Amino acid sequence: MELDLLTGRNLLSGPEPDVARDAGHADAPPRQGFFTDTSVCIGCKACEVACKEWNAIPEDGLTLTGMSYDNTQGLGASTWRHVAFIEQSGSIPVSGAPGGLAPSTAVAVPVADGRTELPLAEAGSDGDGSGGDGRAGFRWLMASDVCKHCTHAACLDVCPTGSLFRTEFGTVVVQEDICNGCGYCVPACPYGVIEQRPSDGRAFKCTLCYDRLGAGQEPACAKACPTDSIQFGPLDELRERAALRVEQLHAAGVADARLYGEEPDDGVGGDGAFFLLLDEPEVYGLPPDPVVTTRDLPAMWRHAGAAALSLAGGFLAAFVWAGMGGRGSSAGRASSARRAASARRASPTLRKAGR
Repeated sequence: MELDLLTGRNLLSGPEPDVARDAGHADAPPRQGFFTDTSVCIGCKACEVACKEWNAIPEDGLTLTGMSYDNTQGLGASTWRHVAFIEQSGSIPVSGAPGGLAPSTAVAVPVADGRTELPLAEAGSDGDGSGGDGRAGFRWLMASDVCKHCTHAACLDVCPTGSLFRTEFGTVVVQEDICNGCGYCVPACPYGVIEQRPSDGRAFKCTLCYDRLGAGQEPACAKACPTDSIQFGPLDELRERAALRVEQLHAAGVADARLYGEEPDDGVGGDGAFFLLLDEPEVYGLPPDPVVTTRDLPAMWRHAGAAALSLAGGFLAAFVWAGMGGRGSSAGRASSARRAASARRASPTLRKAGR
């Protein structure tokens, strides 16, 4: 474990209760963050529009994917908020049904014959497009994704210029005028959030509206959300609120409701922007068990150092051995010459031959 000499804590992984103070902010306010409740997201994209307008982000394409009503497709340098549209059909988790699942409902495939119709679900036993338990056989999962502002932010750890820094609010911000476009932060992010803008090569991502926070305002996306799906505030309060919301949904029969990114002891030390999901994280395009990519960096450096020392030791031993072997040969030749001279002096026959 790599410990910081000043704090005595591991600053690359594990729980980190005060990221702002450990970043050098002595009088930091409570850590701020996002709680996104996807159960009340209506897919209006007001957050996307507000984010682009406030931060003057260029448009990034108006072409629909062909898979849903999604035209931005994912987070990137010019998409700091992304609303995902996920259409599900078939069995839907519901409390009270056998095994917790509603009966599967078949989805008809539209046929281009005259006016195309898209019946999303056949009529169930109730004749109203629902299953026998009153639940429809399809649903939309909508979720507004954003940078997670990780407790242990690998993008910040690998940045060679200091362009990425930790604010007094505990968020992670890119200073675009310092970014040199090296791109190290892009593969370092376990969520695939940060991206380089093709026009100039610099990296961009959500700043959690750092300028607005400094003025005592909430981020533009949370301000614009009409259903309070995006909630902003002190992170500890948001976690308490989220736990109560999960209990409320479970009591209402939404068995799959779960929190994502709220645990301080997960692979990134907990996210500054976490979510309430209605299905597995993979359904939303989120990694199920994210781990900060710099977690094993100290061990990697130790192993590299040990290998370098071993290599240097091998070279040194080779030179020493060669030197000792050379001196031994010279000494051996001198000794043989002395013995031969002594033998000539001792033998008359050899003395005559020597003359």
